[in-house]
Formats: sequence, structure tokens, C-alpha cells
Amino acid sequence: MGMAIGIPGLKTLYIMEILLQRTDEQHALNTSQILDILEHEYGVKASRQTIYSEIDKLEKSDLDIVKLDGKLGGYYIGSRQFELPELKLMVDAVQSSRFITKKKTEELIRKLETLCSNEEAKQLSSQVVIYNRPKTGNETIYYNVDMLHSAIFCNQQITFQYVDWTAKKEMVLRHNGAFYVVSPLHLIWDDENYYLIAFDEKAGRTKHYRVDKMRAMSIFKAGRSKEALADKTDVAQFSKKTFGMFGGEDKTVRLTCKNHLAGVILDRFGSDILMFPEDEDHFSVQVMVSVSSQFFGWVTAIGKDLKITGPEEVKNRYRAYLQEILDDE
Repeated sequence: MGMAIGIPGLKTLYIMEILLQRTDEQHALNTSQILDILEHEYGVKASRQTIYSEIDKLEKSDLDIVKLDGKLGGYYIGSRQFELPELKLMVDAVQSSRFITKKKTEELIRKLETLCSNEEAKQLSSQVVIYNRPKTGNETIYYNVDMLHSAIFCNQQITFQYVDWTAKKEMVLRHNGAFYVVSPLHLIWDDENYYLIAFDEKAGRTKHYRVDKMRAMSIFKAGRSKEALADKTDVAQFSKKTFGMFGGEDKTVRLTCKNHLAGVILDRFGSDILMFPEDEDHFSVQVMVSVSSQFFGWVTAIGKDLKITGPEEVKNRYRAYLQEILDDE
């Protein structure tokens, strides 16, 4: 590395790297320490005046360098692109995401560690790793997601095969390996899985697909359908009405609940819904839901303090759902 002494600008880059990697609010480096690191680790000799001059250059380039005066003084990086609590949130999200493989989880965390100092990186790597959660072994999801973003941005259709699990824990191609052709609309992360919302022109309606179950994906030359271009799907509303990403017929349903379930309803449907008091102990809401067995399962899990009180058709379907379960006993 001694050959680097005469290359203009390298001292500036080395000092920036030293400060970014080795300093933070709790760990400052003084001029002597920086000179020592430059000489023994980078093979670069410099003077104190050079350090002052280079740090001045870095400050003028908007790098937030804080100077501490006194015997314990020195320099450290103040604000960064990401603060440590923000990086911890991202690490937690990566660790707990089921669709990210163990290998990719480790790679992503290593990259996140480069966005803070070495000492702060130790805190990130010491976070509790949630490997007891199921992790996919499918690495192709990352390439699928990238391709889907490209198709949406470039206004193109995609083609792919879709797989299902069997009771033998094997994945088999749906419809004997037939290729789907759809116009991608949105990507959504729901219940720890990635889903594609797309318009299927053949079926004439919007559908959703789990990205990790899509195979042999490629971008079609044809542009997205006119229905896709006119799409005004509100992704937030779509998530509220769809339970576990299982489709069903959209209906406005009236629910009557005990007051203590207010938090449950607001968490599920959002704080912008209207809640009408029925009596001292109950309130009612009207919400748009995708009526499916998953919705009925959600209602059942909450128990007797939540009732479907309209429309009559949905009430009857719920009774039939419960009766079918009882009849199998």
C-alpha cells in the first residue's frame, strides 16, 4: 500500500474510511491515532497539518465530522445516512422475514453493518437472531422481485409457472406446468410473504400470487393490458379487506362488537373507519371485506363478542361455514 502515497486524493478517502468505520459518538480518534492507522495499516505517511487539511476538505463535502477539544479530544462522525436505531429496525425486519433465506439474511445484515461504525456494527450482529421462524429456501425470489419491479416500471406483462405444495412436502406445477400471462400491478408484503397483485386478462379480473411460488418467470414483450393501465387499486385498502391473501367476493359487512374489541377492529381495518355506538357495551362498523373462509375463521377466532349482523346473505354463509365444521366432527 506504500505506492499509494503519491496518488492524489487517496489520503482524503483513507481518512474518510477510517472515520466512518472506526468512530461514532462514543469512539473518537485523535490526530495521533489517525496518523498511526494511516502509516501502519494503509502504508501512508502524513503530517498533522495534512490531517487538519484533509478533515477540512471532508467537512466541506458535507461529511458531519464532530471535533472534541481537550486531552480526550479527537474526531468522530456525527449524523450518518442511517442512525443506529434505524439500522436495528431494518435488521429485525430482515431476520423476521420468512421469505428471506438464511443465507441472504446474513448477507443483508453484513451490508447493513457497513452503514455504521465498527463498534455499532457489533451491536447489530449481537441482536437476537430469529432463525426459529420458518425461512424459505428459494433464492430466486430476489430475482423475481427485481424482474417484477422492472416489468411494472417498463409497463410490460410477465409470464411464469406457479407451484403448489403436496401432502408429501413436494412442490408441483399448477395446471400441469401451464404458463400464466398477467399484467403486474403492485407488490405487497403481507403476513410475512411477498405477493404480486396482477390483472389476468384471460380471467378478466385482478388476482394475487405468492412471489416465492412463481417459477420460470420472464418479461413478456407485450405491454400491460388497458385494464392494468387504468388500475386504481388502493393497496392499503386491498390489505384491509383481504384476509391472509385469500380471495373472495368483496362485500360491505356489518360487524357488531363489544367495546373492548375496538383496538382489534382498528388494527385490522384502520383508524379511518366509522364506529357507531349501539348501546353502553357495543359498537358497530361497516367494512369492506373479501368474504372467504379465512374471513370467517378470523371472526370465529375472536369469539362471541364479535358478530356478523349484516347482510343476511353473509350471515347465512357464516352459519353454513360453522355447520360444515360441526358436521365433520
